[in-house]
Amino acid sequence: MSLDARLWGKAAGLGKNARGAHRTHPLICHLLDTAAVAEVVWGELLTSRQRSMVAKALQVPDGEARALVAFWAGLHDIGKISVPFQLHRNGPKYADGQLLVQELCGERGYGFPAGAALDGQSHEAAAHWWLAGVFEEIGYPSSKRRPQSQLSHAVAQLLGGHGGRFHPVVYAKDYRCPAARHPGLGTGRWEEQRRVHFDEVRRVTGAVSVPQGRMTPGAAVVLTGVVTLSDWLASIDEEIEARLREEGWAGSPEDLDAYWQVARRAAARLVEQSDLLGTGFVRPGPVQCAGETSLVTSMDSQLPDLVTAHGPGLVVVTAAPSQERTEAALRAAAVLGHAANARGLFYALPTGSAADSHMAQLHAFAEQALTGPWRSLLLHSSSRLKPAEAAQQWAHAHASGDVSAEPGEEWVLTANSWLNSHHRALLAALGTGTVDELLQAVMPVKFNVMRLFAFSGKVIVVDEAHARGAWGQKLMLRFLEWAAALRIPVVLAAMSADKSVDAMLAAYRRGAGGGAEPTVQPRRLPAWSFVEAQCGGGHLPRQPADAVRASTLSVEIVDGAPCDEIRAALAPVVEAGNGRAVVYRSTPEEAIRTFLLLSQDLPGVEVTLVHEQMRNKDRWRRLEACRSTFSPHGGVSGPSVLVTTPMLQHVRGLRFDLVVSGPAPLVDLLARAAQSAGDQPRLVVLRADNESDLDDVSMMRRTDIVLGAGRTICLPEDVPLLLDEVYADELVDELGEAAGRELRQLDNRRTVRERRATGTAGWLQVPGPRELDGDLGLLSRDHPGMEPELLSSVLGEDLVHVVCLYPGSLLEEGALEEKLARDSKRRPRPGQLVPYLIPVPQRLVDGVKGDANSVWRDMTALRTVLRLNVTPVDGGWVRTGEGRRFHVSDLGLSVEQLP
Repeated sequence: MSLDARLWGKAAGLGKNARGAHRTHPLICHLLDTAAVAEVVWGELLTSRQRSMVAKALQVPDGEARALVAFWAGLHDIGKISVPFQLHRNGPKYADGQLLVQELCGERGYGFPAGAALDGQSHEAAAHWWLAGVFEEIGYPSSKRRPQSQLSHAVAQLLGGHGGRFHPVVYAKDYRCPAARHPGLGTGRWEEQRRVHFDEVRRVTGAVSVPQGRMTPGAAVVLTGVVTLSDWLASIDEEIEARLREEGWAGSPEDLDAYWQVARRAAARLVEQSDLLGTGFVRPGPVQCAGETSLVTSMDSQLPDLVTAHGPGLVVVTAAPSQERTEAALRAAAVLGHAANARGLFYALPTGSAADSHMAQLHAFAEQALTGPWRSLLLHSSSRLKPAEAAQQWAHAHASGDVSAEPGEEWVLTANSWLNSHHRALLAALGTGTVDELLQAVMPVKFNVMRLFAFSGKVIVVDEAHARGAWGQKLMLRFLEWAAALRIPVVLAAMSADKSVDAMLAAYRRGAGGGAEPTVQPRRLPAWSFVEAQCGGGHLPRQPADAVRASTLSVEIVDGAPCDEIRAALAPVVEAGNGRAVVYRSTPEEAIRTFLLLSQDLPGVEVTLVHEQMRNKDRWRRLEACRSTFSPHGGVSGPSVLVTTPMLQHVRGLRFDLVVSGPAPLVDLLARAAQSAGDQPRLVVLRADNESDLDDVSMMRRTDIVLGAGRTICLPEDVPLLLDEVYADELVDELGEAAGRELRQLDNRRTVRERRATGTAGWLQVPGPRELDGDLGLLSRDHPGMEPELLSSVLGEDLVHVVCLYPGSLLEEGALEEKLARDSKRRPRPGQLVPYLIPVPQRLVDGVKGDANSVWRDMTALRTVLRLNVTPVDGGWVRTGEGRRFHVSDLGLSVEQLP
């Protein structure tokens, strides 16, 4: 039986021929394209650790593993040889509208029963069902009772998941006669062509060996990543056009051998142009330090030897938030990255604003620690529309002095880069983003395993690892299990050691196969520990000497009206004519009001405002200005005051003489106080200020009780003791009867919320690597009631991207002449909106429909962007509707609920 080259694999985006018919790319060509890319990805992109993980699982040498991977990748779309796919109404057509492959229906052997064309099985699922039986036929290990435990089914299930979701286990009674359950697969020549395509891909790739191993979780992640990435690269329309065969191309064995060489040459170019190759870590230089008095020198003198002796693993750093802690985390990442032969780094922070502020330090680190070309992307909810363009706009915001037309061009990806996409962006060598990007890898969302694959070749740094609440804590433990199973080097940085940090250490050890004995992070500050990924062994190195930079934090609690107390707290700074202060307010609206008030009441004082509900470009520019104005060595003449919101507490490199804050949980107050400079930092807490809706009332009350009318705290020695005091059960016993009863009620509500959150996160998360039992479908399982809203709620407060437009242009005079979406004949480019997006909590815009027109709504990338057409009112821009008043100006967006 000869191969039928009329069976098509790609058509969309390939244009039409001179007769008006859609041009198509034969399925066999697409299969060989993908196989060729997989060869290159295996040899050029995967780390030696990733390759050995696969070869060891399959029990074959590296060369045979490479051929098998190419063969399997080439089979990913074999389910397209099915009636529903080939005869789909949106398939390629002649000029008269008739399907190109309609002629197959009248040929002998291509018949099919009624209803076959309506079979709802996807081509990915069809590949899974059909391949399970064929792999069994050629000798791959199989099992009738538990097919998921053997390689024949595991590879088929893996290939069926290349669309982002794995399908449930298929048992022998179904995969040995799949067309009986799914008539769309077809019999006769449909079955013959699947077998011919299978045999030809195997022959061309040279995958003659029959592996006898088992599919481990680590091997499954790597193989899924290789297959999916290869399919993505092989499916680039512009590149396919260059490889289209002439009409009448027969697809004979000689034709296929010749095309294989074409595909291989194209594959090398595709991977090279993907901006994924060539990045590594330099060898850490020799340690030159006297003693081990600081966190950085302690790690520098011991971590390289630990990694040399035991291999890469997990480093946990506990210290007050500071530049030194960030530097220590990055130095640890450099040591781990070189040892693991990693090809990049992902730096995860609690918020997008914190990620924005860390990017400059990450780039300075990358220039010293990374080799070869490296590409950087900004990855969080406020940048996801176009990650590369977000990074490019960030570069513009941080450029100073005389710069080129494209500042940051040496590291920023161009807007039309292949990586500039939601699912592909995590593959970039250097990523700065939020911890949500990690947590989604262990949630049953589409392409979650591709996230694990992207992280498996990098070093992961998680800053403020404890700052995620009950949901995030549970999911972080599951991520660390997977990270250890995949031998991913991880650095965790936290303010203080507690049970949650101990749980993270235990999770990594569990994933690495370590024992059940507990590993405890030292409670003193600063401290660090190490867990090896190879077997989960824990190591407690010599700790830094007692802190040499001890300071005394003065916490003052004031009860007056917030505005009056803010003025009183700032009075010494104003009178001295010098000094820097920061004022934290609970919401952007309050921050704006405070900024306007202080600007009026404090003439001669430089008052600055920054908050999360500013346009991306405004927030980036103001954060950069803050880094220069309020840095330890910032050139400030005269008093300066920064008004902000809790978004700033995770931003590093800022120093103030005074920190003023509304009420907040103790851990947040300490994070803000860490920005206070000198040996005697000062924190003023406004007891009468509004509390944030997001803060836990129980923890707020406990913090207020512990701090009392004020307190002096020795840093860093007292921090662990103070946190223990806030959480202590005995705190209730020290109160009067009424106050104690009230606090118990609040504690009970907190306990219920945390248990509910932990339980739901445990129900929602994917199984751990040791719980899969061979069934990859568990990584994509759907539960009844698991709606998108639930997924987003697990990751914290859901954000909506708002863009404010006035008729004719964007809300910026003269900056962008092109009209966006008012003219229905012009389609807006989503990347144009990146600088103007404003992240707003979903709860503030619930029920608001926005003003998108049909062009806007028809663009997938813009469906999640809430467009508001605003009109000029009293020097600002306003939109009123759906019970809310939106006011936007250069101070940001405020949302007011109308009565």
